[in-house]
Amino acid sequence: MRRKEFAIEENKASEIKAFFAEMTFGFLGTISPDGWPHVTPLNFVYYEDFIYFHGSRIGQKMIDLKHAADKVTFSVAKEYAIIPSYFSDPKMACPATAFFKSVYIKGAASIVVDLAEKAAALAAFMEKLQPEGGYDPITIEDPDYVSQLKAVSVVRIDTQEMNAKFKFGQNWKEARIEQTADLLQARNHDLDEATIALMKQFCPHHKDSVHPTENKVL
Repeated sequence: MRRKEFAIEENKASEIKAFFAEMTFGFLGTISPDGWPHVTPLNFVYYEDFIYFHGSRIGQKMIDLKHAADKVTFSVAKEYAIIPSYFSDPKMACPATAFFKSVYIKGAASIVVDLAEKAAALAAFMEKLQPEGGYDPITIEDPDYVSQLKAVSVVRIDTQEMNAKFKFGQNWKEARIEQTADLLQARNHDLDEATIALMKQFCPHHKDSVHPTENKVL
């Protein structure tokens, strides 16, 4: 069961959108014709409240979508910091944990056929993955893009349920939070500073924190 103290309130959907914008790939879950689940890592963009991805018209994920497009999952996760056991206990391994963000979606997938929607989704892809530009805008008015738009497969996931879990010590007492933040500061791994900031944001002991109480966000 997902613990409520780690979930994101429905009115904090902006946190999830920001996380989607930060992450470049996620994991598509489909059901194969033989009944086995299949997970495909792929690039994605969250645009107009939909998940979009693109690729070839053939391949396992497209076979799966033709079989059961009404039930797919999509997940995104990022680990920020491993919290070693000795941060809080010099003997026992039990306190070892990790701080992370994750989002899990249940929905239905549909292959986009409208060229204008394809162009808009792919333009959003490029803005996300190549923000420095260096290409002509993707539009259906540009004849050089039309053939490419017709050839590529673009898939939209319509979200039916979305759950988010941002774990940064929300269930810990204030003293342990402060001690862990100090030790992360001293350790100074790549994402430790970002982890400390997120601990301050989400932990209820901090005056500027967000203390989520609900599980489902959509």
